[in-house]
Amino acid sequence: MMDYRALEALAAVISCHGFEKAAQKLNISQSAVSQRIKQLEARLGAPLILRHTPPKATELGVRLITHLETVQHLETDLDLPLERDKRVHARIAINADSLATWFSEALGRSTDELDVDLVIEDQDTGIERMRRGEVLACLCSDGTPVNGARVDRLGIMRYRAYANPEFLLRFKLLENFSDLYRAPCLIFNQHDRLQHRFLSQLEQPEPANPIICPSSEGFVQLAASGCGFGMIPQIQAALAVEVGSLIDIAPNHYVDVPLYWHSWRSSGAAMKRLRTSVIKTAHRWLLQDQ
Repeated sequence: MMDYRALEALAAVISCHGFEKAAQKLNISQSAVSQRIKQLEARLGAPLILRHTPPKATELGVRLITHLETVQHLETDLDLPLERDKRVHARIAINADSLATWFSEALGRSTDELDVDLVIEDQDTGIERMRRGEVLACLCSDGTPVNGARVDRLGIMRYRAYANPEFLLRFKLLENFSDLYRAPCLIFNQHDRLQHRFLSQLEQPEPANPIICPSSEGFVQLAASGCGFGMIPQIQAALAVEVGSLIDIAPNHYVDVPLYWHSWRSSGAAMKRLRTSVIKTAHRWLLQDQ
């Protein structure tokens, strides 16, 4: 049987960023918090916290915190007198472009009952968080079901290659972009292969001059300012295109990324309501299969 008092101590240390504040939150001594965690670590034979400043959960520690959150969701669904006013926590992995465009609408009033911790992950790698049991839900491009979870296809995020007109003029790309790969190219992070896929469609090599920008909003700003070209969601670039700060380099070429919502079948009613909202909102914003 799991020691849930120890799990609550572990979760409190991580959420409060320290043992002292965790003790205040739980109304116990700091030594009691430390002792509960040490006993659980001894029982499991593995560390649960990296005692940095602030403390950080190990991979096993994160999995245990997620398990505790799942149990708390289920307890809330029982509608017991002690649980009626209790908020529950939900850690969700999501790609930055969805967060910057449509997901905030989907989250909507879920924050009335959920304390949400959004973990930014590339759409191609976020599913690993679900497989390791680190999050209660995941929005990503991998539709492979995770054991114990349900998966919903949400639609397609269409990416097009955009750049500032002055940038294209500067690099002589307005009429002929056969050497586009030589121009400065915006890339979100080391996992981002959208630009590579686009250039492959044009039968060009990989970007020769990458600029790493791990911010969805910053990515658009850099492109609109003439720093480089990059693959941007069509729905995100619409306003910049309208005012003329971005133009579509190759209108006949684009990259479609399917998006899926993964959530544990054992999650509580609050997460199920969020799932319904995500599906409904995605169908309004994303391209749907014909």
